[in-house]
Amino acid sequence: MRIGLIADTHLPSLVRSLDELGPQTADALRGIDLLLHAGDVTAPSVLDWCGQFSDVLVAEGNNDLFHDSRMAKRQFLDVEGWRLGMTHELRPESRPIGQIIDSSLDGELVDVLIGGDTHVERLEFRENVLLINSGSPILPHHLSTRLGTIGILEITRERIHAEIVVLGNSEGARNPCMPMVLEITSAAREANKVMPLPDGRDAI
Repeated sequence: MRIGLIADTHLPSLVRSLDELGPQTADALRGIDLLLHAGDVTAPSVLDWCGQFSDVLVAEGNNDLFHDSRMAKRQFLDVEGWRLGMTHELRPESRPIGQIIDSSLDGELVDVLIGGDTHVERLEFRENVLLINSGSPILPHHLSTRLGTIGILEITRERIHAEIVVLGNSEGARNPCMPMVLEITSAAREANKVMPLPDGRDAI
């Protein structure tokens, strides 16, 4: 299953649609089976835009002052034997994973922890949990409006391939984000060990 991750769209702002920044965000989301939005949507029209790619689930952000049936404070789903949990705020993300789960997910144990809010991309594996914050596709690192990042999860029963996708640069506005890739195998998850990928990156 291929899952797109997006967060902190904050539209409408200086632009009314992500398409106004170029085709990069839409191109990166084509072919997904599900889209998870980690909050601060701010307008239902954003969810309608997201809905052109797949079904959408949203974790309500502190700036989401509207009701939508696709939105909940927290979202949980099971995919190929992996438990995913999503909420808007995980900060501080540097805390022990157990503390984050207690405060952000009411103690619900997950294999993948998805959040937003910071506008800063993050991808790591700690305490047997994959933590991913896809950053913002439009306001990366809280800078002015420009292309930023989304996330992609490719999930099978045997492994999760997680990626932070940098969408490119906007004219006159450099993208400050860094691409990231991490793989977790179901077997290695139990051992919590790192295995090298062919290009020198790490798989867990």
